[in-house]
Amino acid sequence: MKKINNTDLGINNLNEEVTLYGFISKKRDLGGVIFFDLRDRSGLIQVVVRPDNKAYDLLSCLKNESVVKVEGKVVERESKNLSMLTGEIEIDLNNLTVLSEASDIPFEITDETNALEDTRLKYRYLDIRRNPIKDRLITRHKILISIRNYLNNLDFIEVETPILCKSTPEGARDYLVPSRISNGKFYALPQSPQIFKQLLMIGGMEKYYQIARCFRDEDLRADRQPEFTQVDMEMSYINEEDIQTVVEGMLKKVFKDIKNLDINTPFLRMTYSEAMEKYGSDKPDMRFEMPLVKVTDIFNNSSFKTFMESNYINLMVVKDKASTISRKKIDEYTLFVKTYKAKGLAYVK
Repeated sequence: MKKINNTDLGINNLNEEVTLYGFISKKRDLGGVIFFDLRDRSGLIQVVVRPDNKAYDLLSCLKNESVVKVEGKVVERESKNLSMLTGEIEIDLNNLTVLSEASDIPFEITDETNALEDTRLKYRYLDIRRNPIKDRLITRHKILISIRNYLNNLDFIEVETPILCKSTPEGARDYLVPSRISNGKFYALPQSPQIFKQLLMIGGMEKYYQIARCFRDEDLRADRQPEFTQVDMEMSYINEEDIQTVVEGMLKKVFKDIKNLDINTPFLRMTYSEAMEKYGSDKPDMRFEMPLVKVTDIFNNSSFKTFMESNYINLMVVKDKASTISRKKIDEYTLFVKTYKAKGLAYVK
């Protein structure tokens, strides 16, 4: 079993005999000596092969991405590369074992690639070897560890709920799975663990969480796929502020653990009514301080039908833009009048 990652080694390991495994990432034949970068999940380390080594001729024929076992001594590099985690050392090869010889690959394993998405998906196992994809998978793993540690420390219990279950209609269509033993009947894949977590609360578990896989048969959106993962939790004996505090603390810990960023809590909080009244949206963009101004009284005697039927009329003031915004743009703003159950929103300059 592999016991050492490439980046576990450094200048403190000089003269140690080590055994490493990985992919041949890049070869450089300098006419008398061959260097190649051995890549594993942690990163790269340089290996040097001298002409008197029996692996010299073999290595000359091996293609990049071949999987090899490297046995050798850790030595200090003459020309150091401090941009690499292992840039002060290299491996003086004693023995090379080819575990899997690569064929020609359809695209280069580099951080940037011009390969078409269809090609990358077809050869996904190669695409995962690229640092951007690999690093995202590792980051996701670290985020989940951070979330689990945080919730465990708050005395939450992680429970894995069923995937095959009875259809319980929610906001989207269910994915259905035919039952082999009950002809004509179907299982449904869960849109969320809603019923199960409520059962857990009634059963006295008090605090539950799950990194839940959810399935919704709906069209793609920017923030939703048919299959997605969510951090699902449920608590008993709480109020709204308790929920907000727990989630804020979780996000604060994740940013600190993953990015070493300290974010201030509590976050800005507002009610749904306040958000709709001031910004006309339940997810306002707070980067732009352009709140709506209530002008209902001004239009009490208006003959404009939309205003007559509206209980609330708000406007957005675009400061110092009257001379620079085109007439067409102003018309677009003016036409952006929406009525939500007798609630109007109008833009004027």
